[in-house]
Amino acid sequence: MSRSNGKPHPRKVVVTGIGVVSPNGIGAEAFWRATRNGESGIATIGSFDPSALACRVAGEIKNFHPEHYLSPKDLKRTGRAVPLAIAAAQEALQSAGLEAPMTLEEKRSWGVILGSGGGTPDFTEEQYRLYFSDQLRRASAYNVSSSTIGTLSSEISLHFDFRGPSHIVSTGCTSSTDAIGYAFNLIRFGQADRLVTGGVDSTITPGIMHGFSIMRVISTARNESPEQASRPFDRGRDGFVLGEGAWMLVLEEEERARSRGAPIYAELLGYASTCDAYHMVRLDPSGEEPARAMALALEDGGVAQDEVGYIALHGTSTVLNDKTETLAVKRCFGQRAYDIPMSSIKSMIGHPQGASGAAGVVAAIFALRDRFLPPTINYEEPDPECDLNYVPNRGIAADAAVALCNCIAFGSKNSALVVRRRD
Repeated sequence: MSRSNGKPHPRKVVVTGIGVVSPNGIGAEAFWRATRNGESGIATIGSFDPSALACRVAGEIKNFHPEHYLSPKDLKRTGRAVPLAIAAAQEALQSAGLEAPMTLEEKRSWGVILGSGGGTPDFTEEQYRLYFSDQLRRASAYNVSSSTIGTLSSEISLHFDFRGPSHIVSTGCTSSTDAIGYAFNLIRFGQADRLVTGGVDSTITPGIMHGFSIMRVISTARNESPEQASRPFDRGRDGFVLGEGAWMLVLEEEERARSRGAPIYAELLGYASTCDAYHMVRLDPSGEEPARAMALALEDGGVAQDEVGYIALHGTSTVLNDKTETLAVKRCFGQRAYDIPMSSIKSMIGHPQGASGAAGVVAAIFALRDRFLPPTINYEEPDPECDLNYVPNRGIAADAAVALCNCIAFGSKNSALVVRRRD
C-alpha cells in the first residue's frame, strides 16, 4: 500500500472471477442469461414432501450433481451448502484463469471470506431426526463440527488447499454483502492480495420453512402458481419465497491482477453497514438507517449520487421490507430516486438468505458489463407506497457504469456495496 505524507492510499480492488449455482441457472453465464430474460427458477418443492406446509414453493436448484465436487464419504458428513459453495468457487477460480497447480507460497496467499446466514441446516435437521427416532448408531461423527456455520469456509479452504484466512461472516441476509465488504477492505488496505468471497445458503428444509410460516413472512398465497409467488414491490405480494444457491467472486488487488493478464469484470468502490437497533425481525419503518448505509457506501467509494445508474435492491417481496426499502432509497437519493432504474432478482430466484447480497452483486456486475438491467418479474399491480422504477417484467438496455447493491437483514442490519464497470 503506497503512502503520501505518511497516510496510506487504499489499493484498487477488482473482480477477476465469478461462479454461480442458482435456481435459474448453474454457471455464471447461465444464471445471467436467465436473469436478464426474466426466467424464474421457483417451483413446487421437490426435495421433500411439502404437503404439510403452508408454503410449498421454493427456489430450489435442479440438476445439480454434488458428487462431481465431493466424494460419497464427504457428502455424508456435511450439508448441501458445501458442494454448492465448492462448485461456485471452482468456477470463479477457473474464470479468473487460476486453474494451474499452485506452489505452497501461492496457496498461502489465498484466503476465503464467505457469507452464510444458515450454514447446513439440512444436515443438522437430519442428525436431530436420527437422535429423536432412536437411530443413534446412524448419527455422524461430524454432527457438531459440520453443524457450525464456520465449517463452510473451512471446506473451501480444505478443498483448494488455501492457507490464508478462512472466515465466515454470518449477519443474516446481509452475510454475503458483509463478507464481500470485509474481503474488499482486507485487500484495499494491504492485508491480503487475493481472496475468494461471496455467499452460500441452502436452508430449504421442513423445519426452516415451518419457522418462517410461523413468523408470517413467507408467501402462502400462490402454491398453485409457484413462478408467480415472489413479486417484490407488487401490491399483491404476501411474503418471500425461500431460495438457495452460491454466488462467488475472486477479488484481487488491481496491479497484481493486471500483471498476470487476468480478466477484470468490475471494480469494487465502496462498502458500508449500519444497524437500526430497532427489532429482531421488523424493520424500522422510517428507513433511516438503510438510507444511511447507502449514503455511506457512496461516500466510501467517492461516488456522487448522480453517478449511480442502477440499484440492485434487496426486494424480498414482503409487505414491510419492500415499502421500507423504497422509502430508504428516497431518503438517500431524494427526488433523483425516481430517475434511477432498480430491480430485485429475488422475483426469479427467491430469497437465498445470506447469499442474497452476493447474488445481487453478481447480477449488477453483469448488468453493467452488458449495459442491460434485469427485470423485477411478477409486477402486475403498482403499490402506491412502492412507486419507483423497478424495471417491471422486462429487462431494459441502459448504459449504467456504477451500481449500488443494497441488502437488509433480520436484527436491523443494513449493508451496501458500490461497483463500477471496467471497460
